[in-house]
Amino acid sequence: MSAPGRIRIIAGKWRGRKLDVINTSDLRPTPGRVRETLFNWLQQEIIGARCLDLFAGTGALGFEALSRGAADVIMVESNPELIEVLRRQAITLGSENHTIWLADAINWLRLCTCKFDIIFLDPPFDQGFAEQCCAAICEQCLLNTNGLVYIESEKNLALPAGWELKKQNRAGNVQSMLIKQVV
Repeated sequence: MSAPGRIRIIAGKWRGRKLDVINTSDLRPTPGRVRETLFNWLQQEIIGARCLDLFAGTGALGFEALSRGAADVIMVESNPELIEVLRRQAITLGSENHTIWLADAINWLRLCTCKFDIIFLDPPFDQGFAEQCCAAICEQCLLNTNGLVYIESEKNLALPAGWELKKQNRAGNVQSMLIKQVV
């Protein structure tokens, strides 16, 4: 396992700290400018929030949320190599308010009984995972009142049924959406 790069936590108590990025084909870290936009959108909601980081990868979204004052973050990742990197990174940062699960994200959602304020959803592109996850989130009632889901996806992903768009951004072939469940 090599560490070809590092990404920086943008703000909060771990501002400037770097997260390892290992060389694996299924890893696509959220770029700094995209994370900065996302957390600007969430600045009023992140303090004290209970968060879920699905397809956690490098943990950039989850650790950024914790750095900025989230109460706790559950990170779900199916790649054992990435799980080990997440665990080491949590130790390096001194993170205490996190839980890391080695699991398939969709299966994990279907068994989950927790409620969240913010769910970060950054799945592999063009495989239908965003839609499946949004459906499972609705079916399991996983969002607290006024809960939000952030989706990072391929540019042409349509807004899933039963959701309303709060914010949207596009950068290259990637789109970012902050959505809220229609009640």
